[in-house]
Amino acid sequence: MDDFVKIADELKVFSKELLFYLNKKLHFSYIHLEENKNAFVSSLYKQRGRLSRKLIHTGMAGLVGVGMMIAPVIAQEFPGRSVNPWEVEGSPQVLSATSESDGIETLVSEKVRDGIKEFKVEEGDTVASISKKFGVDENTIRWQNNLVNDKIKIGQVLQILPVTGIAHKVVKGDTVYSIAKRFDTEAQGIVDFPFNAFSNDETFELAIGQIVIVPDGVKPAEVTASPRIKQITPDAGSIVASGSFVWPTNGTISQNFAWYHPGLDIANRAVPNILAADSGTVTYAGCLNWGYGCHVRVDHGNGYTTLYAHLQQIYVTVGQRVGRGNTIGKMGSTGRSTGPHLHFEIVRNGVKLSPLTVLK
Repeated sequence: MDDFVKIADELKVFSKELLFYLNKKLHFSYIHLEENKNAFVSSLYKQRGRLSRKLIHTGMAGLVGVGMMIAPVIAQEFPGRSVNPWEVEGSPQVLSATSESDGIETLVSEKVRDGIKEFKVEEGDTVASISKKFGVDENTIRWQNNLVNDKIKIGQVLQILPVTGIAHKVVKGDTVYSIAKRFDTEAQGIVDFPFNAFSNDETFELAIGQIVIVPDGVKPAEVTASPRIKQITPDAGSIVASGSFVWPTNGTISQNFAWYHPGLDIANRAVPNILAADSGTVTYAGCLNWGYGCHVRVDHGNGYTTLYAHLQQIYVTVGQRVGRGNTIGKMGSTGRSTGPHLHFEIVRNGVKLSPLTVLK
C-alpha cells in the first residue's frame, strides 16, 4: 500500500514538472514566433511593395500554367467533344486601324448644351454644315448671328443656340406669354426648356437682362399683304363636319410629328392643290414672311381645327365655309420653309395631335 502511494506521488510530481516544461517550451516558441513574424513584417514594410510586381507576375504565370495543364482534361468532359483547345488555329484576320471614310469632319460633343456655345468657323464650314453638326435649324444660326446671304468666313466666331429657336434678352414688361406671342410659339415651350431660369418658379417671373431660350421661336417680321390670297373655291353653304379626315394632299412625308414639330410635312415638287381635310369654316387665311408663311386655318365646329401652312396660293377667305375635300390653296414654300411642302396640323380642344393617328 505504501508503495502504491509512493508511486502516485512520484507520478504527480512528474506530471507537474512535465507541464511546467511544456509550458516553458511553448512560451519560448511563441516568443521566437513573434520575433520572426515582426522581423518578416519589418522586412516587407521596408521594401514597401517592391516585390509586389514579381509576386503578381509569378502568381499569374502559375495560373496560366495550371490552366494549360487542365484545359485538355476539361475539354474531354464535354459530350461529343474531343478537341484540344491548344490545337485550334487562331484567325489570321487583322482589323484595320483606318476608317473607310475619307471625309474630314469636326466632331461635336454629344453632351447636352445648357446655353449658347461659341463656334469658330473652319475651312469648309457652311451654315448648313454647322446646322447639321449642332442639330439646330439653319435659321437659328442666321438669326442669332445676323447673317446676310449665309456669308461666313474662316476664323469667324458664331453663337450656337442649344436648340432650334431664338435667344431673347428680357426687357422691362416682358413675360413668358408676351415673349411666346412675339416669337410665334407656345409659352409652354419656354417654361419646359430645362435651362431657362425664373425669379419665381410659380409665376414664371423673369429678371430684366437675363437671356431666355425660346424653343421653336421665329424671328418676328411684318405681316405682308399678298395678291396670292383670292377666293377661287366657292362657299360650300351649309356644312357639317364628319369627324373623319382625308389626306389634304399627296406627296412624300418629309417630317413626322414630334414634340418639337407638332405637325406632318408632306413634300411634292409638283406643288399640287391642298384640300380641306374635313368640312368647316375658314378662321384665318393670310401670309407672313416667316413661320407658317401663307397659311389657312379651318375650324370644324366639333372641337377640331386644322392648319395648312407654306402655301404659295390661297383660294379661300376668312369666314368662308368649305366642304370636306374642297380645294383651299396650292402647295408652296413660303415662310420658314426650305422647299415645296405642306405643313399640316390637327388640333383637338387645344391639343395638337399626330395627323397620322387621325387621317383616313
